[in-house]
Amino acid sequence: MLLRFARARVCIDTFCLNFTVDMTQAEKIQDNGKEKDKEREKEKDKEQQRGVKRPIAPAAIPDPLQEARAYNCQIRPAVLDSTTRVRWTNTAHHPSFLVGEEAIFVNPNDCYDIHWPIMRGQLNIHCGPGGSLTAVLADLETIWSHTIQKQLDIPLKDLKYYRCILLVPDICNRQHIKEVVNMLLLVMGFSGVCMYVCVCAYVFVTFVVCVHTAVIVHQESVCATFGSGLSSACVVDVGDQKTSVCCVEDGVSHRNSRLCLAYGGSDVTRTFYWLLQRAGFPYRDCQLSNRLDCQLLQHLKETLCHLDQDISGLQDHEFQTRFPEAPALLYQVRLGDEKLEAPMGLFYPTTFGVVGQKMTLLQYRCQGDLEDPYDDHYLLATQIKQDQSSKSAVDRKAVSRPGGGLDADASGQAGIGELSNLPRGCGSNSSGGVTKGELELATAQGECLMVAGEAEEPLSANLSRKTAILSQFESKALGLDKAILHSIDCCASDETKRKMYSSILVVGGGLMFHGAQEFLLHRIINKMPPSFRRLVDNVEVILRPKDMDPWLISWKGGAVLACLDTTQEMWIHQREWQRFSVRMLRERAAFVW
Repeated sequence: MLLRFARARVCIDTFCLNFTVDMTQAEKIQDNGKEKDKEREKEKDKEQQRGVKRPIAPAAIPDPLQEARAYNCQIRPAVLDSTTRVRWTNTAHHPSFLVGEEAIFVNPNDCYDIHWPIMRGQLNIHCGPGGSLTAVLADLETIWSHTIQKQLDIPLKDLKYYRCILLVPDICNRQHIKEVVNMLLLVMGFSGVCMYVCVCAYVFVTFVVCVHTAVIVHQESVCATFGSGLSSACVVDVGDQKTSVCCVEDGVSHRNSRLCLAYGGSDVTRTFYWLLQRAGFPYRDCQLSNRLDCQLLQHLKETLCHLDQDISGLQDHEFQTRFPEAPALLYQVRLGDEKLEAPMGLFYPTTFGVVGQKMTLLQYRCQGDLEDPYDDHYLLATQIKQDQSSKSAVDRKAVSRPGGGLDADASGQAGIGELSNLPRGCGSNSSGGVTKGELELATAQGECLMVAGEAEEPLSANLSRKTAILSQFESKALGLDKAILHSIDCCASDETKRKMYSSILVVGGGLMFHGAQEFLLHRIINKMPPSFRRLVDNVEVILRPKDMDPWLISWKGGAVLACLDTTQEMWIHQREWQRFSVRMLRERAAFVW
């Protein structure tokens, strides 16, 4: 018993000794940790005094696009009504043609072909069915005749008692205008036409009761200034398929300032559709090839898209679908920056993905017309001959004077050599048109046409060089703000440029977004030349003059024009057109034909 007790005591003493040793080591480790913590705190204090900052791991930020897509993918539509009031167009009586909404709501199973006579602001001439000039003119005649009878309640036989005003684009094909005027006067039977150029659409017809048939033809941009009550403005027409810019001063459209851009509101709609698909658009059967879906996308674009940069973050919206032979459905959709990115494509056209050789159209010189022998080509050749004759006379006088250093024969040979460098169509006996390179460029580009005797290099080489420069310029897709600045910069004088900066008139329905006026104004001010910031008192962008709808400004200008006494000399009557044809446009048009 004693032995066992002694052994137990020895074991207890050994355990106590080991425990004491372990406690001492733990205390030492704890003390070392405290010392290290103190050293770290001292190092932090020193780094803060030195201005050194340690990198902080950023918190995980949720992706708005993925969040919106996850929400939209789980949305299921709610049925509002089992049947809708929307019906397909009734074609039981087999009409030969359908116009307007009747054509849009025609059943795809019916045997009809849809024709679009106007595309990108010009007559839609193509190689497919209905793409010839004759077919396009026939479509226009059908549309106008149907509208005059159904909407205006005017029998076609009474058109001989009415006049009409024809509004054409600033950059247009003169051969097409000639054919349209011929159709209005000789085919449809209007008593007269007046030509004016407007910026919102290709053709506008307003009627005035008269005894003799007559027509007026004018430009879109000029009529837009008439409709808004402005004497001078840089007119910007943002349409559905094209955008045009032109500077108008005192009722005259500056030729060098005209630009036509190959994009518009439909490209914004198409881009918005692609952004909706990326965000998981809940209406999954939406297709751009479906006419009714395109109308839905057009409505969503007009109601949801904006250019207000203060609006950000995800927002929930609702929309309805009402299609023939389908129930009315209610959808919910969550969208973020997609509503801003789509209309921003007007300022960054590469977003649209539109690819082509000609994204920017300029004013070209006319190709000539056989029925108009005294056109601008004849005037140009006459001017060249007159300049050469006067120069030869001066040279002969210089030779006849004592000490004259010029030889008359050499001078005459030089004049003949200059004439030989002229392209075909510039001679007095030539009936052909000029080359595509003969066009008038903006003065800002420094590429004006040069007549013979002023160019140091052959005219053909000069024209080819300018054609290469133009083709390179036209291949670029200018943003809306850059196009406005370029158009204003092409004006001749600084005073005209100051007028244009102080009055930028936006018409058409392609830029009717919330915040568009302030957004465009901000970009114009930031990108305008610094030299003009001191000269221009204020830069103003006018989107709704006199609270008028931008869609209707040019049409109102055409209606105002028909009532002016100064336009009485511009009417082209039916008998005059039959006798003189296109030459009447040169004599009566209010712009340079």
